[in-house]
Amino acid sequence: MTTRVLIVDDQAMVREGFGALLAAQDDLEVVGSAANGAEAVDAVWRKQPDVVLMDVRMPVLDGLEATRRILKAPGDRHPRVIMLTTFDLDDYVYEALRAGASGFLLKDAPAADLVHAVRVVAAGDALLAPSITRTLIADFARRPQQNRPRPDQLRVLTPRETEVLKLIAAGRSNGEIADTLVLAEQTVKTHVGRILMKLDLRDRAQAVVIAYETGLVQPGG
Repeated sequence: MTTRVLIVDDQAMVREGFGALLAAQDDLEVVGSAANGAEAVDAVWRKQPDVVLMDVRMPVLDGLEATRRILKAPGDRHPRVIMLTTFDLDDYVYEALRAGASGFLLKDAPAADLVHAVRVVAAGDALLAPSITRTLIADFARRPQQNRPRPDQLRVLTPRETEVLKLIAAGRSNGEIADTLVLAEQTVKTHVGRILMKLDLRDRAQAVVIAYETGLVQPGG
């Protein structure tokens, strides 16, 4: 099955470079590009991509607000959003997690990482393994927040599901969780699915946020 990708960046060279790389993959199709967030919102509605590569800082409408509008749009079908960022991790990026971004990718990452990121997120996973993202999420969790979820919202989870959620928050893959808990990987996938359903979450990225915000996992712990 082909994954449809939309590239959003205010630099033409970035759009063209990423586009050429992704279009060369048999399982990926670049369906369009946009130079700012406003164009991105319109392009998502017209092109119906599966994955959006979204720059953070752009004119007219930044990547954060564009992500919010895209993921809150009416309808059941929403794309996965990967934020394109640099080592300058700022409030835009932290807020992107709350907006529903499924992962982050450094603009200067190797070509193979870009292709891998799109495939991972398209498969319904979140791009949380790289150390840059683990650090980002931990720092995000330290920031004061309004309307923090109440810890008792996790009471709907079974003890095993709670264990799995802790390991998701640590950036573990399904295979690593299976090894740690001595379970079949398919069983872990089932637990992950139930966690997302019970907590009404889009993907693992949001599960990590909930784990930190509720205090289930402590930043740096």
